[in-house]
Amino acid sequence: MTISILLIILGMAFVTFVPKLLPFISINNEKLSPKVKGVLNNIPFAILGALIFPGVFTVHTDIWVGIIGTAIAFLCAYLRLNVLIVMLCSIGSIVLYLIIP
Repeated sequence: MTISILLIILGMAFVTFVPKLLPFISINNEKLSPKVKGVLNNIPFAILGALIFPGVFTVHTDIWVGIIGTAIAFLCAYLRLNVLIVMLCSIGSIVLYLIIP
């Protein structure tokens, strides 16, 4: 491994670690309002949705595969089913759609 590759890896580690460390340093013992806590708690779900949703339309040559799987997953999640059940229902619906002509 050359020194330039090592420096690149260390630089990437630094720019990944610093944004995760700054909130802990800046908000040490301050109390957050319930509204701010609610927003911060929902950020991971929003990011996950933004990452997954575009793939719904490009997952298969047939666009309905992604739409059906997503619709079933949303329905099961809305019914507050276990995450494993949500995934199994979504995958099962896609399999049924693909096997049944």
